[in-house]
Amino acid sequence: VRVSAKAVYSKYSIEPASPISFGAMMKGTKKTQTVVLENKGMLNFKFLIHQAPRNASALEGTSSKQRESAPSATKHSAGRKSSSETQGHLNLGMFTVSPCSGSIAPWGQQKITVECLAGQEGTCEEQLYIDIMGR
Repeated sequence: VRVSAKAVYSKYSIEPASPISFGAMMKGTKKTQTVVLENKGMLNFKFLIHQAPRNASALEGTSSKQRESAPSATKHSAGRKSSSETQGHLNLGMFTVSPCSGSIAPWGQQKITVECLAGQEGTCEEQLYIDIMGR
């Protein structure tokens, strides 16, 4: 009886790379951008998008190899901070991200929509993590 196995990590790409900027927006207007998460590996993987912890700016000084194991997407615009997750959407201030979780088959991809509704006047930056299980 011959037995074999191959141990692998999940492989993926995120396009466009961070940071993502919505630029200047007129108060009360809406813009949408799309992020594509692609499975480039041999295994299904699950992903979860959530708000970055407050000390996430420490990632800015890490090497690109270290950043691969803790990917993030940064969103820029004006507004206040508040987050909630309901029915596959993540609401973070003026941003709505969907879907915020899912599973991607080998060589498949998932389009993630980030919608920005310009609310309060001013500028702020939000950081989101895209957590790939088994990376």
